[in-house]
Amino acid sequence: MSLIREIVISQKEERDYLLAQDYITREGLRSARDSLKNDLIKVIIGPRRAGKSVFALQMLKETNFAYLNFDDERLLKVKNYDEILKVMREVYGETPYCLFDEIQNLDAWELWVSRLQRRGFKIVLTGSNSRLLSRELATHLTGRYQAFHILPFSFQEFLKVFDFEFDPNHHSSEGVGRLLNYLRRYLQIGGYPEVALGKVQPTIYLRTLLENVLFKDILRRYNLRYVRKLSDLALYLLGQVGGRFTFTKLKNVLSFRSVYTVENYVRYLEEGFVILCVERLMLKLKERLKSPKKVYAYDTGMAATFKARPFPDYGLFMENLVALELLRKGREFYYFQTKDGSEVDFVVKDGLEYQPIQVCYDLSDETTARRELRAIIKISRELNIRDPLVISWDEEKEVSYKGQKITVYPLWKWLLVG
Repeated sequence: MSLIREIVISQKEERDYLLAQDYITREGLRSARDSLKNDLIKVIIGPRRAGKSVFALQMLKETNFAYLNFDDERLLKVKNYDEILKVMREVYGETPYCLFDEIQNLDAWELWVSRLQRRGFKIVLTGSNSRLLSRELATHLTGRYQAFHILPFSFQEFLKVFDFEFDPNHHSSEGVGRLLNYLRRYLQIGGYPEVALGKVQPTIYLRTLLENVLFKDILRRYNLRYVRKLSDLALYLLGQVGGRFTFTKLKNVLSFRSVYTVENYVRYLEEGFVILCVERLMLKLKERLKSPKKVYAYDTGMAATFKARPFPDYGLFMENLVALELLRKGREFYYFQTKDGSEVDFVVKDGLEYQPIQVCYDLSDETTARRELRAIIKISRELNIRDPLVISWDEEKEVSYKGQKITVYPLWKWLLVG
């Protein structure tokens, strides 16, 4: 038996085993299944181990499809891709659908996929690198693909793990208490499926996952020279969630040789879904690009695992979660710094409209409340913005500060209702 045939047969057995398992139904699955009616290449992209493969399997479950996983290094050694296609046909027959997992590992994959699409194959791809969209797809598959972004479990998906049903419109105080217990746990361990399902010890799993992303994905893809520097940079940024950085500051703190190297390494961490960078809202693009960026983790469990402080900081974890939820919803958002240096966590842009959002765990402390409310009032006046919002842990009320009405809304309700 040839090596390729052996690999494809073993992966078919893996596919059949995975299809027989029960999974949490992911958000957006119905839309993904409906998309199979068109001929566009489907691209499922997101962090490693966030559930892309399972989403693809759920999407294709009612179809006859071939499955190839390019995380298997033996497949990457094959230079004649027609040999892979030949064996795939031998093992699977005339199936019209193909699922190619972690396709970014394959050299010149986009040319091969483009050729297969022209021959009538219906293709679903998964990838753990945003470069799939920003470069290869934009260059070779312009207008011929449809993207689906998969992140670790949302809070709603996290609740499904525990079969916890909660009606935001009809609930008791006890029910809210139980919900807040789940939310606190979600902030601590995050939403990676294997962590949420209790199959692994969160800290050990997340540390190993980060190592795999750094050393298997980023280093292998970009053939980097300074291995330790990449690791130091990732750990530093993950320990500073909610904080601001400049490339020059990172160069000096971590003793990089050049700002250019730092810029590249930060971009690699973004493309590998290790960190999420948020820009400052500035009217001029040039000024925005020069301003400090804020950094968040792609999972609050990652933020908790690599936090710089020895104790949990739920305010920062909440802020990180709000950033992820805005990303999940496809919103355009920035942070804002007022003229006197006060900071507003997020400003959501919708066309010509803006909404400032401040995240605060506890507004009961008068000094904290004054600081948070003052900043959000200043941006409202500087940019003539209405409807400022403060997301709290569990308070819901409307307050008036210096003549401006501000809505205070609990995090759980913002996550579940919007």
